[in-house]
Amino acid sequence: MPALMIQGCTSDAGKSTLVAALCRLLHRQGYSVAPFKPQNMALSAAVTEDGGEIGRAQATQALACGLKPHTDMNPVLLKPTSDRKAQVIIQGKAIGHLDALDYHAYKTTAKAAVLESWQRLTHQYPICLVEGAGSPAEINLRENDIANMGFAEAVDIPVILIADIDKGGVFAHIIGTLACLSESEQARIKGFVINRFRGDIALLQSGLDWLEAKTGKPVLGVLPYLMDLKLDEEDAVRQTQSTSNDNQLKVRVLRLPHISNHSDFSPLLTDPRIDFAYSALNEPNLQADVIIIPGSKAVMSDLAQLNEHNWRDKLIKHLRYGGKILAICGGFQMLGRNLLDPKLIEGNKRQMAGLAFFDITTRWQSDKHLAQQTGKLWTGQSISGYEMHQGISIGNALERPFARLDNGKTDGAISEYSNIIGTYLHGLFDHPEAYQALTQWMGLTPDDACSTQSHEQQQLAELDRLADMLEAHLDVKKMLELSKINTSS
Repeated sequence: MPALMIQGCTSDAGKSTLVAALCRLLHRQGYSVAPFKPQNMALSAAVTEDGGEIGRAQATQALACGLKPHTDMNPVLLKPTSDRKAQVIIQGKAIGHLDALDYHAYKTTAKAAVLESWQRLTHQYPICLVEGAGSPAEINLRENDIANMGFAEAVDIPVILIADIDKGGVFAHIIGTLACLSESEQARIKGFVINRFRGDIALLQSGLDWLEAKTGKPVLGVLPYLMDLKLDEEDAVRQTQSTSNDNQLKVRVLRLPHISNHSDFSPLLTDPRIDFAYSALNEPNLQADVIIIPGSKAVMSDLAQLNEHNWRDKLIKHLRYGGKILAICGGFQMLGRNLLDPKLIEGNKRQMAGLAFFDITTRWQSDKHLAQQTGKLWTGQSISGYEMHQGISIGNALERPFARLDNGKTDGAISEYSNIIGTYLHGLFDHPEAYQALTQWMGLTPDDACSTQSHEQQQLAELDRLADMLEAHLDVKKMLELSKINTSS
């Protein structure tokens, strides 16, 4: 079938971005195309319409294709809870926590789910663009591989290798990767893309000529370094730095060790009225108008870190001086009185005292709650978002809800003096109406110019920018011919 897999010489080589850009380009040209990633490892996820969760990058790629995200687009998702353990999600549903060795043994089961999802997807869409994970040259992970060449060989699809020249040693990355592959895997690679190039392309040409002569494979394009790209990051928290402008609202997100779904804050990053930055937990004198406690994949572990750095007292002082607190999902749970995990679903502690800003108790349950939601804020404006949590909260604080949902339920809580908000809704800033209401609560005056576009519209504009760049710097026609996609029809 017409399909193409993008693999990278390293992590963060640009696989996700290249697949998203190709998806957008093909969609604009009228093709029915879908993204696929057999196995992903990321803390940021998206909730799908079929009630599961997949990697954030595949949700962005689905948007590029004009599709709603589906669990078949990323059948295996690993969400690390420690250096050695991860929650394993198969076709959108959490099946438990496994350490690295146990998961290695589980791969044959995971492979069956991957191939099942692949079959369904390829029967529904005539073109599929596949993203690898990490690097195919990880020798220690090659046995029973389902993420890179193991998958490509199983379904017999061609591969394009992308390398990041900004990391340095780009030719060594490519040649070294090829050297670690079998002969059949080397033959499967049909060409190369060099990513994030800065400078005069003429200075690179001799190296490109050498690479093509050495390997007998074409360099299909050299992609420029795109400054200020505002696509949602999948895993790495976007580097931010305070602008130190006294006229801006200072918003600080606590950089928890297991921070998740940091894409929640993407709309804040582009608002010129906001001085946005992530703050280390050991920062001694945090100056902020609003402190955000984000979601976490290891709530009790991250709460212990907050306690170690005396954050209850810091937050009390912050409120005393007129500051506000927004807590999302795991952050909301931390602000309660008690956290209970009697079955050790999340970690190795059965209970823990919270920071006690809200009168709620959270208990972990076996089933993860995943849902897309719409509703009205306490101020009456529309909001949309998604829930993704295993802890269920009860308590008196919920009688002052953050939002009333269209399904008849409520979400979150607001403190008596309206200076603390807790919510389970991720993506709460994505809806323009909610964005304006929430930034007004933070302390900004109404400004239509800063809230006319939804976050989805902003992401589509960035995807179009990427597609335009591909048309200018990549031999897209040749790449698609290698994958047997007929671009003339």
